[in-house]
Formats: sequence, structure tokens, C-alpha cells
Amino acid sequence: MTTDACQPTLTLLPYAPAGRRSPMTCHYRCATSCATPVQNRSANAYFGDVVRSAVSRRGVLAGLVGLGVAGAAVAGARPAAASPGGGDVNLLADPFDPGHAVEFEVIAPVPAEVDSFAVPAGWTWAPLISWGDPILPGAPEFDHENQSEAAQLGQFGYNNDYTTIVPLQDPNRALLVCNNEYTNEELMFRDWVDSDSATEEQLRISIAAHGMSVVELRRAGADQPWGHLRESVFNRRITPWTPMAFTGPAAGAKALRTSADPQGRTPVGTFGNCAGGTTPWGTVLSGEENFNGYFSSPETEGGQSDRYSVYGSSGRGWERVDPRFGAGTEPNEAHRFGWIVEVDPSDPTSTPRKHTAMGRMKHEGATVSLAADGRAVAYMGDDERFEYLYKFVSKETYREGDREHNLRLLEDGDLFVAVFEGDGIDDERYDGRGRWVALTRNGRSVVPGMSVEEVLVNTRAAADVVGATKMDRPEDVERNPVNGRVYVACTNNTQRGTLGKTGVDEANPRPLNKDGHVVEIVEARDDAAATEFAWNLVLVCGDPEDQSTYFGGFDPALVSPISCPDNVAFDTTGNLWISTDGNTLGSNDGLFEVVVDGPDRGRVRQFLSVPTGAETCGPVIADDGRTVFVAVQHPGEVDGATIDEPASTFPYDGTGQPRPSVVQVRKD
Repeated sequence: MTTDACQPTLTLLPYAPAGRRSPMTCHYRCATSCATPVQNRSANAYFGDVVRSAVSRRGVLAGLVGLGVAGAAVAGARPAAASPGGGDVNLLADPFDPGHAVEFEVIAPVPAEVDSFAVPAGWTWAPLISWGDPILPGAPEFDHENQSEAAQLGQFGYNNDYTTIVPLQDPNRALLVCNNEYTNEELMFRDWVDSDSATEEQLRISIAAHGMSVVELRRAGADQPWGHLRESVFNRRITPWTPMAFTGPAAGAKALRTSADPQGRTPVGTFGNCAGGTTPWGTVLSGEENFNGYFSSPETEGGQSDRYSVYGSSGRGWERVDPRFGAGTEPNEAHRFGWIVEVDPSDPTSTPRKHTAMGRMKHEGATVSLAADGRAVAYMGDDERFEYLYKFVSKETYREGDREHNLRLLEDGDLFVAVFEGDGIDDERYDGRGRWVALTRNGRSVVPGMSVEEVLVNTRAAADVVGATKMDRPEDVERNPVNGRVYVACTNNTQRGTLGKTGVDEANPRPLNKDGHVVEIVEARDDAAATEFAWNLVLVCGDPEDQSTYFGGFDPALVSPISCPDNVAFDTTGNLWISTDGNTLGSNDGLFEVVVDGPDRGRVRQFLSVPTGAETCGPVIADDGRTVFVAVQHPGEVDGATIDEPASTFPYDGTGQPRPSVVQVRKD
């Protein structure tokens, strides 16, 4: 392949719209947001403006060197890459010794119609816990045909997404914490038609299946598999009915007050919990994402006040059993969702807290690092088309061993949004510099015309005002613990560059972007609290034979195809691990290792594949690379699938019905 043929192009490319996501997924997860008008109607700069105002690449790099930014030139056109072994190389033969934390032979993509959980040779998998498994005293064994609200409140929740393992003092004990994002009622109830005809008990079961689950894990030794405890003092379900507390500058704001909570300080429940993060002080953060589709509000308010698509929703019928989900009855209830929730899994009696200082949006999650001076820094993506990338920096600093102090770090601090600037297209690179623009400082708004309460409750509108860069669904955002760089998974945006929609820019270079890309950020002085950064695209995902893809400079003939990056994680050597959601290439979603440093930078290798209709979530690389945990969300979520005609029977437990599960994959 010639060098010219491998270079990425920054011009508009013909691209097939829409991915493989089923209408069932769209309906339940995000209230079919792709069929609704784009909520971000701001006139922020796009590609044409960026190109016209771009400074020269030499000037950008000189400026970044002055800021002390390392690795500013790490990016590049897709160069021709010779086979390291010479001649043709069979990817599946895996001829290279990666020398990485996780040793495995790459697997081939599994066709979407094949219902299997595939792992490399020399590895085995088993479900660790599944929807409906009892975790609280008195909870019955799961019975698909005889469900009840009382049973579900004591059982593991549905559609496990973000997954983390919080260690206890004993190395053979740990706590599993999972988000339970949403429910697929067609796959839960045999006689389900729709929410209008559902029984109140069915609605209550569905509500109880949302939220979070905390479960103690134990194993016999370091070389033995983990198992979950049916009953433990730590086990807990957090649901849409769990009492919570607001913290921060917007707590008590008029927009957060309801008839049941006239002080606006004690919200009830959480749902739409997508990704999250584990803090250095041992708590777990959960992002409330697609909360808008849960409120019945047939009226369309429109305008800036509805940047969250709440108005015009038919809801999920929850208002039939809980009036607060009728937006006409309680118009402020929707404002009480869309926050970052902090949970202390080590204290099952603790009250979860929603941190208003971190802003309200459709949070994919929040991941925490420590700045050079010890302040806590949380990175957050707002998962919707043309939305933004955020960062929160705490006012106080982390104190080792001072748990009471650290538990308050996220209650006060500064909120920023990212502005990306390209350096022009003449260097044939997707790279440039950027700024973290403040929305709040010292508990006050710095957005013209908006109070601090308005900024934090309507954060999207505040980011519009300061000209933030519209991204292609920024989802998981994490800082690499080895190289210090930040990686942003932009899942896709099939409306980029369409008629009347925002066009391409250098940070989102592909129109009709159905396969997504990954942004790499190098912050000034390698400090998480810095307000300036360099950036580049380490991956432009899709079919490696498509000339619009880019794999960090690695030969595209030698990579696994990857589409729709979602959650990210890292192993002990700093390799990036990406789970996918919505693969458009005719294969099931999976988990992929990506090299981000050295001569193999950009090399993608597929580690596992999840079943038909499922999404890969919450990867955790543990035990020095000998164990990998993944959450298999919504198996069998295929349009038209029912209990009588399931598209998947994962986890293949003999029931013949799909059950979302957390899986542990172990090296033999």
C-alpha cells in the first residue's frame, strides 16, 4: 500500500448513515434521541472557521513547548507500514510478541447473527453475577415467570454497565459495584405489550431493576476465580427510590425544589446510570445519562431551557405509580437527574450524594485523577450528538488517609468545558491545541448572564455561551496512569455535516461519522489541573480498508476492525482497552487492546466478543492481566425479539432467556 493511499483525508467523504443499533435499543436507552431534533443549536465555530483562523503548525508546537507540553507532535498521517516479518502477514496468526500486561492471541470478529461469547485460546469465561441473582437477605432465587417488585429490590439489577472492583483489606475479598442503566421490558415480561397496558407491578419491577448494585466478591486464592456472596453486610441495591442528597453551589436552587422537597436538597433515586469512575479515596461515581425519556411531558417547551430533550417525551409509564415522573405535575423533578452520584460502597448505610458543582448533563461518567498539587480532577463526557467535554477541578486537595476530608472533595471546585483548535489541514494530521474554558470559579459563575445555579443546572446552555467545541458523542474519558495522557472515546455522530447540522472540524473530521474516533489529550506540564493542552486523534475507527480510518500510524492491514468506541480502561503497561457499542461492521461488539506508545502505536487487537445484540461495558483489567471483567449489557436486544423468540440466550444458563451479566475472563 502506498503512502498516499494510506493518508487520512480531511475533506467530506461519502459515508453510510446509521449504525447497527436496533430500534429497541434506541427506544429504551435514549428515548430514540436520534429521531428528535439536535438539541445543540448554538452557533459555535466549526471546521471552516477553524481552518481560516488556524495558526501554522510550527507556531502551535512552539507555543506548546513553551507551556511545557510533552509529546505535542504525537500524531500523524497514515503512513505506509511494512510488515515487521516481511511479506504478507495473517493478522490472526499474531506473529508479534507484544510484551504487554495481557498476553493473548487475537480473535476474529464474530458475525452479528452468531450468538456466542468468544475469548482467546487459553482463556476461559464464566458469568460472575446475572440479572435477578439474589444479593440481599430474604431475596428469592430468580424466577423469570414469577417476578415481583419485592424480589427485584433484593436481586441484582438489570443491564449492568459501568463495573468496578473496589478492593478490601483481604486480597481475596473485594466489592463489585455496577450501574444498572435501563430495562428491556420485552425481554423481561412474557406478556409485555407497552407501558400503557403494563400492570402497575410490572412498572414497579422495572423501576426496581434500575440504579446500582453493590456485591461482595470472594475467592479461595489469587489463582482462583471470584464468586459473589448471596448475602453480605456490604451488599446493597440503590434504586430510583433511594434517598439521596444534593451538595455544592446549586443545592437548594429554585430549579431543584419540588412539592415533596421544598428545600431542593434531598432528591430521591437514580437511573440512567451509564459509566462512572472509582476515586482515589475508594468511592464510586456514577453518571446519570439518558434521564430525559423517563418523564411524561407531551408538551414541547422548546428553547434553551430544554437542552435536555425532556419536553415532548411520552415517558415510560412510571408516572402511573409515582406522580413525580409526570413533568406536568412536577416540572422540576427532571432537573434533579443528570448529575454525578457518589456512592461509598464500604458503608451500606451511607447516603449517595449528587454533586451539583460537577454540572448537569447526560453524563457518560466521571473519572478522577490527582493534579500536581493534589487537587481532584474529574473528566466527564456528555453523551449526545454535538455535545461537549468537561473537567472539574476540586478546590481542596486530596489527603492520604483522611477519608472524611476526601469525601467532600467533589462538593466544591471549578467546572470547565473544552475548546479544541485545529492547526490546519496542510500537515495532513488531525492535531492541534485546546483550552479548558471556565464555567465556574470559586463557587461563582463566570458565564455572562447566568447565575451559578443556572450554570450548574443548565450546564449545556452555559457551555454554548462560551463557545465549546461540539463533539461526536464524547463518552468515556480517562487519564492513562502510565503516560499521563487523557483519552476520549467519541462513539459516533451520523448527523455530522448533514444539511443544516454542524460540519466537520479537525477534532471531529469525518462527516456522517458512524464508527467514531478516539482523541488523545496532552495537558500542559502533564498536570491534570492545567487549562491548556495539545491533542491528536490516535484512532479514527472503522473498516481498516476504508481510507478515512487511521490507526495511530500503524499499518491498517495488521489491525482488528473496531467500530463505535465507548468505555475505556488501561492495563499496568498503559495500553488502552476499548469496549464497543453499536459495531457497524457486521460483527458483534467486543473488547479491544490498543497500543498507544512505541513503534506499535495504534495497533488494535480484539480480545473478546459479546453475544448477539449485546454491548460490551465496564472493562476491568485485574490480577496483573490474568483476569478481565466485562459487563454484558442488553444481550439479545434485537428489534422484534421477545421472550418466546429471543435473539440471544446468554448467559446460556438453561433458561433459554437472555440475562445481562458481569463476566470474568481468566487466563488458563
